Amino acid sequence: MALGMIGGSGLYDLDALTDREWRPVTTAWGDPSDELLFGRLGETELVFLPRHGRGHRLLPHEINYRANIAALKIAGCTEIVSVAACGSFREDLPPGSFVLVDQIVDRTRTRSRTFFGDGIAAHVGLADPICARLRAALAETARIAGVDVTNGGGYLCMEGPQFSTRAESRLYRRAGLDVIGMTAMPEAALAREAELCYAAIAMVTDYDSWRDDESGAETADILAVMQANVGRARELVTAYAKGRQAKNSPCASGCDRALEHAVITPREAWPQKTAEALQSIASRVMS
Repeated sequence: MALGMIGGSGLYDLDALTDREWRPVTTAWGDPSDELLFGRLGETELVFLPRHGRGHRLLPHEINYRANIAALKIAGCTEIVSVAACGSFREDLPPGSFVLVDQIVDRTRTRSRTFFGDGIAAHVGLADPICARLRAALAETARIAGVDVTNGGGYLCMEGPQFSTRAESRLYRRAGLDVIGMTAMPEAALAREAELCYAAIAMVTDYDSWRDDESGAETADILAVMQANVGRARELVTAYAKGRQAKNSPCASGCDRALEHAVITPREAWPQKTAEALQSIASRVMS
């Protein structure tokens, strides 16, 4: 019943953890971005993974998202809180703002986005890619802790690693999206396949490239804002972990039952190698 946390740009460790230990975890899909940091926050077992690796060694499209999610599942996590930097399409979401996103538009192109295939087909529902129960719990924690967050927002996941052109940024803004980043997909989709509750804290660092009087997203400006954001993100996750009640009751959003009727291939047709690999993330339905 551990809580998983994926740290984004600028968040490569979680200092508040006690009984800390970095451990390697391997998966059927390769190695995750880094070793996993095991520890405790209050009564909660927490497993932390730096998405880009310590030292920020991996670009968004180089991240092994399947290995990251599988490693957290293997480590015993039932929930994942993702923290990531993002750009804003709204004047009322300035740099420094936090958004608990509830929808995602996927515009990535080169990433492996499913654990299935290789002889076993499955299709999970993703109408609501964020766990509503976990998002509501984080919003309530933020309210109590005095951390200002916007609860709900549309996230455009771009391929990167370059930032948006002005035309792209203005198009996404006209579409009614709220923020833009490079990492929420396929992370959220894979968490759903692994039957994990998943929520994303988007930390606004810039206005992307839609403003006429600005030069557009620039790394130096983003890094300056990010340092202040990271501290508050740590506070929010720490407060949630310390107040978290780990229960065996089913997720009200159904995340822990996402594969209930998703696997289409008959059991007798499953290739043994594929079925064995899937045991680590889908043992409930593969056993």
